[in-house]
Amino acid sequence: MEETPELVIVGAAIEAVAGPLAAGQADALAVSGGLIGAIGQTREIRALAGPGTRVVGLDGRTLVPGFIDAHVHPIEGGMTRSQCDLYDLSGADAYLRAIADYAAANSDRPWITGGGWSLPDFPGGNPRREPLDAVVSDRPVILYNRDGHDVWVNSAALAAAGIDSTTHDPVDGLIERDPNGAPSGALHEGAIDLVARHAPPVSHADRVAGLLEGQRHLHGLGITGWQDASVRPDELAAYREVLASGRLTARARLALLWDNKRGLEQIDELVEMRDGAQRDGLRAGSVKLFVDGIIENRTAVTVEPYLDVDGGVSDNRGIPMIEPELLRAAVAELDRRGFQCHFHAIGDGGVRLALDAVEAALAANGASDRRHHIAHIELIHPDDIGRFASIGAVANMQPFWAMLEAQMRDLRFPVLGLERARWQFPFRSLLDSGTKLAAGSDWPVTTPNPLLEMEVAVTRTDAYNRSDEPLFPEERITLEEALAAFTIGSAYVNHLDAETGSIVIGKRADLAILDRDIRAPGAGPLGEARVLATLIDGAVVWGDP
Repeated sequence: MEETPELVIVGAAIEAVAGPLAAGQADALAVSGGLIGAIGQTREIRALAGPGTRVVGLDGRTLVPGFIDAHVHPIEGGMTRSQCDLYDLSGADAYLRAIADYAAANSDRPWITGGGWSLPDFPGGNPRREPLDAVVSDRPVILYNRDGHDVWVNSAALAAAGIDSTTHDPVDGLIERDPNGAPSGALHEGAIDLVARHAPPVSHADRVAGLLEGQRHLHGLGITGWQDASVRPDELAAYREVLASGRLTARARLALLWDNKRGLEQIDELVEMRDGAQRDGLRAGSVKLFVDGIIENRTAVTVEPYLDVDGGVSDNRGIPMIEPELLRAAVAELDRRGFQCHFHAIGDGGVRLALDAVEAALAANGASDRRHHIAHIELIHPDDIGRFASIGAVANMQPFWAMLEAQMRDLRFPVLGLERARWQFPFRSLLDSGTKLAAGSDWPVTTPNPLLEMEVAVTRTDAYNRSDEPLFPEERITLEEALAAFTIGSAYVNHLDAETGSIVIGKRADLAILDRDIRAPGAGPLGEARVLATLIDGAVVWGDP
C-alpha cells in the first residue's frame, strides 16, 4: 500500500470469512482511507505505521468482519428500551411486578405500552385481562409479546377500543374469548390494531430517539449494518433526520412495509418512497411482505392442517395475510420495478407461497439480481428445500429460535405433531442444497447478540441452559457457516458484499474486536464472548469503556 495507514491492528486472530486468507496465515491488517489496505504478519504490517498511525495490539483476540443483521427493527427495539420492557424477565409473576412498578413510576402516562412477554408463560400462550387489571386498573395497558404477533390488554384497553362479545374478528386476526364470547385479554395478528389505534401515537421525536438508541445498542454488539425489516413513512422520516444530522453511522437498508389491506395500487407510492429516500442517501430498495402469522397461535400457513387440542386433525391451515393470487402479482410487479422482496414466512405453507411468488416473478420478468429473501423459515416442507437455490431465493434465518425449550415443547409440538415438527429450522439441509444463508435477530423479538445467535445455530441448544437436549442436532451448522451468514451472507442480501462482510484487501474496514480468541481451547461458549470495539470505515463507532 502507498499511503501511510491511519490504523494498524496487530496480534489478532483474524476470521476473514469469505476472503482468500487461510487460518493462521495472517494476524494483522492496516486501514487506509477507511479501507483494508494490507493484510499480513504483525512484523510486516507494523512496519507500515507512520507517526500518525494508531497501532492496536489484540494479544490474540479475535477480529471479525462487522456483523450485519438481515432482519431487525432498530427503531422499535430502541423505543422498547424506554417503555415497559419485559424482555429480560420470565414468568407471569415477574411480568406483573414489573408492570406495576413501571405504572407507578410513570403515573403521567395515559397508556402503559411496551412488551416482551413470552407465550409459554401463559396457558395456551394466552394471558388474561384479570391479573393485568389487578395491577393497572386506572388506564389502558397494551403489551406486545416477544414476536410482536400478540398483545396482552387489560379491561380498560378493551373498553377504550369498544371491544366486547359482539365485536367480530377481523379477517386477518383473532380475539381470544371466554366461553360466553367476552374478550379474555389476548389479541392476535390483525386484531391488535383494534386496540393499538387508540393508544397515544408515537411521535417523530420518539422514533428518532429510538433509532439512535437502537443503533447504539446494535453497535455495542459488533453490528455495523442491518436491514430494517418493516419501515413505514414515519420510520423513514426518522431515518432521514438521523442521516441528515450526520448521526446515522450504520450501513442500513430499509424494507418498506407492504400494506396488506391494499393492493397493487400502492406500488407507485413505494417507488416514490424508495426514490426519494435514495436521493437523500438511504438504501430503501426492499419491500417487506407479511405472508402469514406464527405457529403458536395457528395463524402461520401450513400445507396440512394443524392438530387440535386432542391431537386430531383440525380444519385450520392458518391465515394467508395476502391472498396468494395477489401475492404472486405483487411480487412480479415489485420485481419488475426493481425492488427486492423481503418475506415474512413462517409456516411451510407460507414459505411455499413465498417461493411460488418468486418463481412467478422469474417467469414474468426473467432472471435478475434482486436477491429476494424469505425470513424466519421456521417450518419448511422437505419438497421445498431445494427450491430456494433453484430460483435464487435467500434463506434469512433467525437462529436463536432453533432450540428445544418450553415454547417449542408446549406450543409447537402439540399443534404440528413430531414428524412435521422435525422440519423446523432446517439450516443444514438448506446449506447442503446450495441455498445462500443470511441471518438476523428480529430484535426486539429476541436478543440481537450475533454471538449468542451463532452459538444456537452451531449447537441447537438453549444458550441459557447449555446442558439441555438439542433441537434436531442433524440440522446444526458449523461456526464458519454461522459466521458467514451473519457477515457476508447478510451483506449479500443488502447488496453490499462487494464492499463489506469479509476481511479482504480493498473492502471497507467494518470490523468487530472480540474479547477472546473464540477458537482457543478454554475460550468458553461462543455466546459468552463480548465485543470490545466496533469499527466502520476504520473509525470506532462503539468501544467498551
